[in-house]
Amino acid sequence: MSIIVTSSPHIRDHNTTDKVMLHVILALLPASITAVFFFGIGALNIIVSSMAFAVIIEYAINKIKKEKTTIYDGSAALTGLILALCLPPSIPIWIVFIGNLIAIGIAKHTFGGLGHNIFNPAAVGRAFLFVAYPVAMTTWILPSAWFSSTAITSATVLAKEAPYSATIYQLFMGSVPGSLGETSAFALLLGAGWLFYKKILDWKIPVSFFGTIIVIALITQCNPFFHLFAGGAMLGGLFMLTDYVTSPVTKHGRILFGIGAGILTMSLRLFSTLPEGMNFSILLMNIMVPLLDNMGVIIHLKLYNKRYGVKKQ
Repeated sequence: MSIIVTSSPHIRDHNTTDKVMLHVILALLPASITAVFFFGIGALNIIVSSMAFAVIIEYAINKIKKEKTTIYDGSAALTGLILALCLPPSIPIWIVFIGNLIAIGIAKHTFGGLGHNIFNPAAVGRAFLFVAYPVAMTTWILPSAWFSSTAITSATVLAKEAPYSATIYQLFMGSVPGSLGETSAFALLLGAGWLFYKKILDWKIPVSFFGTIIVIALITQCNPFFHLFAGGAMLGGLFMLTDYVTSPVTKHGRILFGIGAGILTMSLRLFSTLPEGMNFSILLMNIMVPLLDNMGVIIHLKLYNKRYGVKKQ
């Protein structure tokens, strides 16, 4: 009998990378369908084009690097989908291509591909587009393009110059101006419910993130439901902060991760000129992951020692 010596981990799980990616893509279908319903066929064009661009760029990089083709694991398609849902419905398709080039080509493959990137690729792509094309990235339309031939330019509900105040119900269902996947909290929660059911999504980051938003909103005398349902809080908290690669692996580190993202998001929303702070909060917290994992280990050991009466020698 031969003995094979390998490094950890040795625990096998039925959830492979491609299955996880497929489930997340399926979980984002309600938000994608809602975007098409509210913003019309142009939204479908953006979503399909973004996913196609991401897969093509991934395949081209695989060929250039002469490595195994990785388009079949679904990670590129998922990045393209999330990036599309972070974009306004009026964005030109050529800008969508540039966003995917940055997300896949730089944020992902510069660090070695899936499992090695330290930043969420879709968040990097959106951040680049926001800086490079601020007008295109902040041009919103009212969610009636499907039913009318003329799209009316408006402001996102988080902007101080927004011409109207949306109701909580409108924010929850998605009938407000905003990015394709950021308008309907209901659709995002529906998809997240599927991931919780499949045990793909862990509660620690979303609960700590949303809990922090609620606490800060109450302290600052803001409506907590407005900050939960408006902008990218739901999409970021449920589908971007929880990215396996760019989030902590320790349970206490995940809680700290969510709390930090909540503090940054609310700070940017309330005290900066940016109407939305979700995307930059994700990137800033990605940098903190090694430190938070280290802190998570320390907290776990202290709690373990306290529980079982282990004294430091």
